[in-house]
Amino acid sequence: MQSSTGTFRGAAGAELFQRLWLPDEPPRAVVLLIHGIGEHGGRFAGVAAALTAHGLAVAAYDQRGHGRSPGQRGHINRWADYREDLRACHALVRRHFPALPLFLYGVSMGSLVALDYVLREPGDVRGVMVSGVPLQPTGAAKPWLVALVKGLSRPWPTLAFQLRLEHAALSRETEVVRAYQADPLVHGLITARWGTEMLATIAWVKAHAAGLRTPLLMVHGEADRINSAAGAREFWEAVQLRDKELYLDPGGYHEPHNDLNRAAVLQKIAHWMLRHLQP
Repeated sequence: MQSSTGTFRGAAGAELFQRLWLPDEPPRAVVLLIHGIGEHGGRFAGVAAALTAHGLAVAAYDQRGHGRSPGQRGHINRWADYREDLRACHALVRRHFPALPLFLYGVSMGSLVALDYVLREPGDVRGVMVSGVPLQPTGAAKPWLVALVKGLSRPWPTLAFQLRLEHAALSRETEVVRAYQADPLVHGLITARWGTEMLATIAWVKAHAAGLRTPLLMVHGEADRINSAAGAREFWEAVQLRDKELYLDPGGYHEPHNDLNRAAVLQKIAHWMLRHLQP
């Protein structure tokens, strides 16, 4: 596997940090990975290693307010900023790999960014994979926090809160949890405006599930305490497209790609993409 880094211009000219992992042979397809709240693309080097072993190139970028990208930590003015950043990275990947099939792989909050994107402008996306999708964020959207962000989003949109995710609920692998806690690029902040934009996008995506026209793979930890697997199942059932698949990782926590069953999960994801290489 070969790796490189760089930057590109997102919404309003924000200079966003990006990573690229390439297989040693010419890639068969490219995966654009969108990370979750508080983390960054660098946490997915292990995922990239597994996918490049199948001949897939992997691109990831640090979303605004995350990792090595600029912006107030955990803040957006509008959800469309995330969508436009993804559109810009999509265009960058297309310039580098104009002939390759392109897949989106969204994790946690990144899965909501991916679903919102393909529901609005599917374009040339061959398939979308989502993991730990926050359609029922039972462990993250605590009632007191929801009330606060709704009340303060307009008068004080940049007011920051600690999201206080349960770190132990990320993975049953203690080393994964420790690495997350020790990572200097990880943060636990959200703002009032981020919260209301997130809630509005959850409602919009759920309301438009029947309109999905992009092949879909949903992966979710069966025992996810951060985002309930019931939300993934409800969305999957509402999707009318026949080319859809739901995989519940038995006993899995919030990050199936970092959990005890990671090898099988990543093989499932890779094989699903390989099956969709032909139009």
